[in-house]
Amino acid sequence: MKVTLATHGGQAAGINLRLPPRVLDTDALPGDAASELSRLVTAVLPEAGRERPPDRTPDAMSYTITVEDGGRTTVLTRSDTDMSPAFAALLGRLEHHFAQRDDERM
Repeated sequence: MKVTLATHGGQAAGINLRLPPRVLDTDALPGDAASELSRLVTAVLPEAGRERPPDRTPDAMSYTITVEDGGRTTVLTRSDTDMSPAFAALLGRLEHHFAQRDDERM
């Protein structure tokens, strides 16, 4: 399974425009981490197709998580002000993983 995270808006919108989406492939993760990510993805997938109107909050960040698994692609988009607990948990895990990966590269 491949999970992609793209961020948009917020106070750093100009910087974020230049950043490519971040990609995580579960095949590259240890078993426990891959299982945890799969569990979080499974919890948020029922939200697919229930997109909400754009948030009008100034400087709110929005997040697009794309899940590619078994030939299927699912796209979920939420903002800081309208994400579900399941989306927030997956987002937090992805951000944590990417931060660890960045620390290892330094």
